[in-house]
Amino acid sequence: MQDDAHDLPATVDALMDGLRSDLEELAAIPSVAFPGFPSGPVHEAHDLLVRLLREAGVQNVDRIDLPDTAPVVFAEIPPPDPAAPTVLLYSHYDVQPPGDESLWLSPPFEPTRVDGGLRARGIADDKSNVIAHLGMLRAYGGRPPVGVKIVFEGQEEYGSAFDTYPQTRPERFACDAMVIADLGNLRPGTPTLTTGLRGASEVVVEVRTLEEPRHSGGFGGAAPDALLVLIKALATLHDVHGDVAVEGLRRESWPGTGYTEDEFRTLAGVHDDLPLLGSGELGERLWSGPAITVIGLDAPTVEGAASAVVPYARAKLNLRFHPRQDPTEAQARLVDHLRSLRPFGVPLTVTPGDTGPGYEAATEGPAYRAARTALQEAWGEDAAYVASGGSIPLVNGLAQAAPDAEVLLFGAQDSMCNLHAPNERVLFSELRNTVLAMCAFVREYATDFRRDTAG
Repeated sequence: MQDDAHDLPATVDALMDGLRSDLEELAAIPSVAFPGFPSGPVHEAHDLLVRLLREAGVQNVDRIDLPDTAPVVFAEIPPPDPAAPTVLLYSHYDVQPPGDESLWLSPPFEPTRVDGGLRARGIADDKSNVIAHLGMLRAYGGRPPVGVKIVFEGQEEYGSAFDTYPQTRPERFACDAMVIADLGNLRPGTPTLTTGLRGASEVVVEVRTLEEPRHSGGFGGAAPDALLVLIKALATLHDVHGDVAVEGLRRESWPGTGYTEDEFRTLAGVHDDLPLLGSGELGERLWSGPAITVIGLDAPTVEGAASAVVPYARAKLNLRFHPRQDPTEAQARLVDHLRSLRPFGVPLTVTPGDTGPGYEAATEGPAYRAARTALQEAWGEDAAYVASGGSIPLVNGLAQAAPDAEVLLFGAQDSMCNLHAPNERVLFSELRNTVLAMCAFVREYATDFRRDTAG
């Protein structure tokens, strides 16, 4: 194709039938890389992508094998000339487990047409973005105006040794910009650049007060109840408004775009008669401030409850923190808060778990200028800036491997696609526009990069 802006929409539209077909074939493979699931489908998805890359004109296709990790597809296209930049393209081909299949309207690994799109597990997260990368390569006949490095990961959802691999081989991942396509738009039809990711940490807090349960009639009222102690401790984590009350966790106003309250209520499934937690703008609560969630609780079940003072209770906490806050410091703030407590005079046992950094992108370089132009060209309106309350650990690994590279996060998902939930879907309009945006991005970036380098 000619890389003229007027030719791009027609070129992408002509590719869409083939891309939809490839997406259906890829989504039909149950490539779940979690323990207990067969590894065969993961390798089948890997081999399909290798074939599709070669058919798209990519000659240098390799794989990265690490211990206890699904194979990583690694491919390269050299720059067309020494003045051209190199762009790293990332997405992953593994998917979340389907969960309770009775909640699906169709079998999770039988891609099913829905209004304007396709439904299947992993179709949005992240197989649509894998296909979007392939679409850009096809549009340019395997010879885009930039050098390309392709990373298709096979165990992102569960986590693997690849999270920390790039910084051990920085020369392999050296680039001028990277497109991390594991995200998408704030809402369908709204082009979106994600510029921040909150960090994540886990902490376990437990209480043991008695050797064994004791009759609540004979001992309740004086014998310390471990569950009451734990509940009193957990209640200190938030103030009366629902804002996090742990000192030292960073919170700032959010300057970008955000959800409306009605949108968020619909997405979260909040009952109409209930308030949202916290105060301030939603973007501040979701993206540039902390959140603490009790994600697990060990305590007697209601159905099996006995009339006894509880001797032992335990909770697992998930902390999300500001993209720029140090992960060790953020976790230490929560741990110190809990260890300082003595509910009813009873000490707590607090055990730090995993912690990972957030990420905040610089947005003023040539790659971001090119991306803003490209997204506007694809969707017909200016891009919104949002952050994500989730985390993508590999982003920091890649950023450390290529510290001078601009990091762009956009893709074909949207906030209503039900990722990680039953009935996940992707819209063809978002896939088409993402392919078009990626095509326009490499065109604009090659031009801007040369201009900036010459300047």
